[in-house]
Amino acid sequence: MNLNKQLINDFVNVTSKAAASCYKHIGKDDKILADKSATDSMRENLNNLDIDGEVVIGEGELDEAPMLYIGEKLGTGKGPLVDIAVDPVEGTNFVAKNLPDALSVMSISSKGNLFNAPETYMDKIAVRKNVPFDATDLDFSIEKNIKNIAESQNKKICEITACLLNRPRHKEIIDKLSSLNVNLKLINDGDVSGALLVTNDKYKVDIFLGIGGGPEGVLAASALDAFGCKFQGRFLFKTDNDIVRAKKMGIKDLNKKYELSEIIRGDSLFCATGITSGDLVNGIKIDNGKYIAETLLTYKKTISIVKKEIPIT
Repeated sequence: MNLNKQLINDFVNVTSKAAASCYKHIGKDDKILADKSATDSMRENLNNLDIDGEVVIGEGELDEAPMLYIGEKLGTGKGPLVDIAVDPVEGTNFVAKNLPDALSVMSISSKGNLFNAPETYMDKIAVRKNVPFDATDLDFSIEKNIKNIAESQNKKICEITACLLNRPRHKEIIDKLSSLNVNLKLINDGDVSGALLVTNDKYKVDIFLGIGGGPEGVLAASALDAFGCKFQGRFLFKTDNDIVRAKKMGIKDLNKKYELSEIIRGDSLFCATGITSGDLVNGIKIDNGKYIAETLLTYKKTISIVKKEIPIT
């Protein structure tokens, strides 16, 4: 996928404006309204772009409007054919409660190159790029993954840090990590941002693991690809309806373990704009009558932080 500078800039503007639209909802204890504001902004601005786009990762189905739904067509239809993955607000509770790490997130790829993920859970791991590829695997025991990481990095196990969502479903994993004396970084939300903590030594996270959203796994994989990090995921289908929807999307092997290269085929563009400040980017600020937005942008192997000024209307 080859995007010109103007179109790349346009996509950054989309998440920047979506994030800015949430500013008035920060700390107002209304996550639904915050999500609606970002969704409406994202839809409007994507529809103004000269692209022929389709949502393959969305917030719901057609009958769940006003969400950006899977299969929704976006853009003027005059430009390149692209698949679009969106999470207008990752961390709606973070916006509502004025907590760190709320993001507006989007990924773009050429048509057919972005995995069409169902709205279901995914078991996943993300690992630093300097860990040998074969040292970790979704099918390895937690102990084996941790010991292999420690050995490859010439670290003691007590120096390894694992990040995962703080959920009851992860009790056994948390207990096992604690028994190994692994450092824990437990997050309350933010599945995408949590996975991206393996991208830089400054975050001091060696592995992200556990069960989270399947769509969020695809979005994270888009960014992790640019960083050269490892990612694996396996969808978890809990209901018959989940299985039916998965098969309609072309998923034949329900137990398949997906490598990053199977989730993101070819180049993709990833944008994550801060709504509230967190580890990855700063949140929306006001300066001289304008919103100031900060976006983590990855495209091919280029990684940058882009700042935008958004007029207050």
